[in-house]
Amino acid sequence: MLRKFILAIICSAMAATTASSQSWTADNGNGTFTNPLFYDEFSDPDILRVGDDYYLAGTTMHAVPGLVILHSRDLVNWENISYCFDRFDFPEERFSLRNHQEIYGQGIWAPCIRYSGGKFYVFSNINGKGLQCYTAKDILGPWEHHNMKGNIYDLGVLFDDDGKVYAIHGYGTVKCTELKPDMSGPVEGTERVIIPEGNGVGEGHHMYKIDGYYYLISTDYAPNGRTLCSRSKSIWGPYETRVITADETYGYHAASLTQVPRGTKPRIGSDGTEFRLGGVDKGATACTNAHQGGIVQATDGSWWALLMQDFHSIGRTVCLMPMTWKDGWPMVGLEGNLGRAPRTWFKPGTSSAIVSPGAPYVRSDNFDGKALGRVWQWNHNPDDSQWCLKGGKLRLNALPAEQLMWARNTLTQRVIGPKSIATVELSVRNLKEGDVAGLGNINVPCSWIGIVKDVRSGRVKGGQFVLRCFEQLTNDTVDTEVSLPKGKIWLRCIGNYDNDQAQYAYSTDGVTFQTLGRMMPLSYQLITFQGSRHALFAFNVTGKQGGYAEFDNFTVEEPMADRSQNIPYGKTIHIINKATNRPAVALPHGVLYDSHEGDRSNRTRFTVIDKDRGCVALQCADGRYIKVYGEGLPGDVRFTDKAEEAEVFMWQDYLDHDFMLLSLRNHRYLGKSPTTGSPYSMDFAGADPARTNGSVLRWEEL
Repeated sequence: MLRKFILAIICSAMAATTASSQSWTADNGNGTFTNPLFYDEFSDPDILRVGDDYYLAGTTMHAVPGLVILHSRDLVNWENISYCFDRFDFPEERFSLRNHQEIYGQGIWAPCIRYSGGKFYVFSNINGKGLQCYTAKDILGPWEHHNMKGNIYDLGVLFDDDGKVYAIHGYGTVKCTELKPDMSGPVEGTERVIIPEGNGVGEGHHMYKIDGYYYLISTDYAPNGRTLCSRSKSIWGPYETRVITADETYGYHAASLTQVPRGTKPRIGSDGTEFRLGGVDKGATACTNAHQGGIVQATDGSWWALLMQDFHSIGRTVCLMPMTWKDGWPMVGLEGNLGRAPRTWFKPGTSSAIVSPGAPYVRSDNFDGKALGRVWQWNHNPDDSQWCLKGGKLRLNALPAEQLMWARNTLTQRVIGPKSIATVELSVRNLKEGDVAGLGNINVPCSWIGIVKDVRSGRVKGGQFVLRCFEQLTNDTVDTEVSLPKGKIWLRCIGNYDNDQAQYAYSTDGVTFQTLGRMMPLSYQLITFQGSRHALFAFNVTGKQGGYAEFDNFTVEEPMADRSQNIPYGKTIHIINKATNRPAVALPHGVLYDSHEGDRSNRTRFTVIDKDRGCVALQCADGRYIKVYGEGLPGDVRFTDKAEEAEVFMWQDYLDHDFMLLSLRNHRYLGKSPTTGSPYSMDFAGADPARTNGSVLRWEEL
């Protein structure tokens, strides 16, 4: 009872705070949700339901606190309630970023969260340390660490009915190993191959036992991403395998990947000359599509998949996808369109009270509290003697480092999309010779804007300071002298993460900002396996400890978080097909088609009629309503004079006036082929990555 009471308090406080700060939440407030669940990074999700409560565990790599756990009562609104550990409890220097030792791209990843016998378990892997397990009687902790060692990673775990515990692991060749009940390690001699190479099965395993069958959910990326299910009557096989979702990108193409010369290992702290950003194929699915994650049965009996998807430079985040059981297989999607899933859909039913829309984190922080907000994570283990919260400010001592990626005690949080503006106030009064402090982006390549205290150059006199913008990709610095008589400067990162761009800005009065440096390209990369992260930092480039920087009033603004006006209810619009760039027109012949060049007649004007819960009907200015006949093949999108016969669509919001129309009858999308010349149909499975297959539309208000 105490645990549920604490969770209720956290949930209520989070909802109240985030409602006022307008942070992205998937909940549309009308009984529907829109993916992604979070518009910030949450990799390798694993889902668990215990009673009416849902728990989601995710990867944290080299950042601490580590192994994040979120809680929800409805699968849509989540709050951060726990981490499994505050710091890596290994003595090696690499866990603490000392002496050029690091765990970038390693750390801890791909967790599996389970509950058995009144205890929570989180299994994961630490590179070079093997399998780890964290256990707790209460999801809020404290958590006990078990170093199980062994070469088991990226695993799924099943507590079977007979009391045995199994770990499923491996890529291509899938293995099953029994684990000791006390979590002291694997049971020797039990490892067996259960799915041999050659069956198109990948990694990222999640094992379930449902109605007597063992179901293994896994993901594969060769030659491109997809999610599979393998099933058997025995844990040891034989297994048969089906693809349960593929090509669901929600209209997002792969981001530019950071690349290094073939055969070389990237040097995290290099000058950037070895890095380059790869090209972008906007039409390719690649591994951008929804993949790796778990499945769960909701309290109303429905089934759901929570899979991660690459969202450009944001990194990997989570989508909630309805599932349909078909011939004993848990297929992602809805009847009539299996394998794909809507971006906007009805929320699962819940036996609990109505859950208020809310984001999982409070991102802004004035540092007035006794502890850092849960959104913050340190880059590697911090030196707790070299930072503090004092006088309503975050104080970071400048420790020796030649570059941001080697700077200890760097405090980070994930960027949030699709667009956001992060601003922080920096006091530079106590910086010493060689100190560098500011706001950066922990990524590969990295970047930052900050104050450089370099009195030896003769450029810094009195209240003068050097303000520098550094970009590792180009190994470029842009310097400008600033006068800070009050010893303060405001630094800002302006991010357009859907378009993989960011730019720095600064202000000497906290009101008027001006940019410094170029609009920088951003990437997702498989070097640290993370997207972009805001970073508050202070380091000294002279090889000794310097002074200290004080940060205050860190704020995050999200200009696109309020989506309440994204559906143009009651408005008259043009519906423009993004594949042809022409408005749809109601032909006198009775079908919906592309208009001729320059046609802006009444028959290209449609009024959006609110049908409740995110659903709409469309009425042409000539009085007719769109109606879909038969199977929705080309030519079946026609018209009726009767309002009660109008087709009801669920509006799929793709932001920036992009949208799709999902039929509630056959769960397919309205669209028109850009190449065949056929009229509109209702038989599109979904968007392609470039949004040019004819199913993604754009609206313009008239």
